[in-house]
Amino acid sequence: MAIIKQYHADTDTTYVYESTSYWDAEKGQSRSKRRVIGKLDPVTGEVIPTGKRGRKKKELKEELSSPAADVHADNEKRILELQMKISELNARIAELESDIRKYSAIIQKVHSLSGRIGSLCGDLPET
Repeated sequence: MAIIKQYHADTDTTYVYESTSYWDAEKGQSRSKRRVIGKLDPVTGEVIPTGKRGRKKKELKEELSSPAADVHADNEKRILELQMKISELNARIAELESDIRKYSAIIQKVHSLSGRIGSLCGDLPET
C-alpha cells in the first residue's frame, strides 16, 4: 500500500490517494487500485479529507456545537433586540411627526393673526 499525490490541472488541486497494487493474472501484469483520501492543502501541506469517509459524525457534531454556533445564536438574539428597538424608535418618530404637524398648524394660525393685528395697528394713528 502506498500514498500517491496527483495534481489535477483543470481544478488546480492535488489529490491524495491510497494505492494498492495487485497482480492481474488474466492480463499478466500488475495493476493498482486507488482510493481517494483527500485534497492536499497547498498552504499547510495537510491532507483535507473528502467524500463520505472524510469527516466523522463526531467531528461534525463538535463543529456544530463549537463557539461559532454560540456566536451565531448570540448574533440572532442581538438582531431581534435591534429590530425591536428599531420598531420602538419608528413609533416614536411617528408621534413626533404628528406633534410637528400639530404645532406647525398652530404657528400658521398665530402668524396669520399677527399679520391681521399688524395691519389693524398700521391703520391706527400714532400717538
